[in-house]
Amino acid sequence: MIHAEKPTHYTGSPSSFAGTPHLTINHDVTADLDSSNAFEGPEKLLELWFSPSEQALAASASPLGLKAVSQESWKEMLDLVNCKVLSVIESRNVDAYLLSESSMFVFPHKLVLKTCGTTTLLCGLPRMLEIAALEAGFTHVKANASKTVTAAATPHRVFYSRKNFLYPDEQRGPHRSWRDEVCFLDNMFLGGSAYMIGKMNGEHWYLYITGPGTELTPPTTPIEERFETPTKHISLPEQMSTLNMAAYEDNNRGDETLEVLMTDLDAKNARQFYLEDASQIAHENARRMQSAHRDAVQHLGVVAGANNSNSSISGNTLVNGSSQDESGIDVFAQTSSDHSGCSSDGEEDALTFSAELSTEGHTLGTVISEACGLSDIYHQSKYSDARIDAYSFAPCGFSANGVVPEPSDPDTTHYWTVHVTPEPQCSYASFETNVPTRQTGRETVEVVEQVVDIFKPGRFSVTLFEAKNGDASSMAKKDKRMNMVKGYRMVDRIVHDLEGYELIFRYFVRNDWKGGAPRLGEKCW
Repeated sequence: MIHAEKPTHYTGSPSSFAGTPHLTINHDVTADLDSSNAFEGPEKLLELWFSPSEQALAASASPLGLKAVSQESWKEMLDLVNCKVLSVIESRNVDAYLLSESSMFVFPHKLVLKTCGTTTLLCGLPRMLEIAALEAGFTHVKANASKTVTAAATPHRVFYSRKNFLYPDEQRGPHRSWRDEVCFLDNMFLGGSAYMIGKMNGEHWYLYITGPGTELTPPTTPIEERFETPTKHISLPEQMSTLNMAAYEDNNRGDETLEVLMTDLDAKNARQFYLEDASQIAHENARRMQSAHRDAVQHLGVVAGANNSNSSISGNTLVNGSSQDESGIDVFAQTSSDHSGCSSDGEEDALTFSAELSTEGHTLGTVISEACGLSDIYHQSKYSDARIDAYSFAPCGFSANGVVPEPSDPDTTHYWTVHVTPEPQCSYASFETNVPTRQTGRETVEVVEQVVDIFKPGRFSVTLFEAKNGDASSMAKKDKRMNMVKGYRMVDRIVHDLEGYELIFRYFVRNDWKGGAPRLGEKCW
């Protein structure tokens, strides 16, 4: 377990088992969050790879890679992006940061940053490269003297993607348009490729990608000589040439990322992500547990351990107030059945509720993740060391990160993340995971159906990135099974052969959907 130095205002809550992921909560930031206005849910997603795998770190790099970087350095970088750290799950090979606007995942060899709203993700990119160079020791070059950073690590690969914005005019910095984002990335990297995937006059998805061995763009290029990467409009290419990437495939075998982007959420299902509704569930759980406790006392006498048990699982902690040792609270143990408590004398009118059951934060976040079914996607019955870090915003909104150690190899940990904007005028939810399908024992379509059933969106898109593994038929088989999602019809299916990866994009509409044309917001013509 790697313990980075933490600020004094952080509260850590280690797991009961050594070596399993544990959580750190930033209480200073969580005290002042609000999501009451219309919000840009669709996220900007950046992946920076500094080596093909954790086992192939550069000789100059720290043995811990990016995980050697202090949390303070990441927080400083996130200030440039305009978001804050709410809490962190630490594990051996990935640290999962829950942010005020989405999530960040730090592996030894790569960084995944996903931010929503009007965050300026790309503004933090130069600082990310500097951190990777100076603190993680990756191969780098000296930055141009006119820049604010002193060094820049040379990435192995760069991936940047996002859905079309609903409110593009509200964006800031280089995010005002896809053209501006491509120009920004072209100014940093040589040989990048930009794509628009989907309908120009409908829902679409943007992608910028560099090939293996990315090179930084040399500085001081005269503006009139700069080359803009053209955005390529892809239209259902079923057959494309295959590049010989055998060596690269070996390093990336099993690497896949599934992303489900959902709009027009069912109004009833969206209510699950309002603080008021979550609070009602928590209070009802508390009353139910009080009743069960009272019945137990009547039949068995005094129930030992109600107030002497570990504060991380004691209902008393959550209903009657915080425990004396706040650092011992483990939100991962706060299951919906634990969000309860009772008075010592068992009288019904003595039941009081902690403020945690009525205010935004991790406690109600945990209630929501269990009540809506998110905690069942990678259930602890199979993934015993899996951990969830969830947060409920006021008056509505929800974010969660999950870390999922591989059962057959506990040192290999994957992630999933969910973010929800439930307001009807801008309803949106996203689910992303890199848990390999082979690890779940299920088909990709089963995971997608389980996720979609939680939100029941009017429309959603699915993107699946998968490293080529030499089996020409494997992707085709998975592709066909994913074409049928219960309750939905597939409108688009786009297949693209990228350098070392295959990408499949699908767009679905609910069978009974009568909501009209999608809200484009951002146009591409």
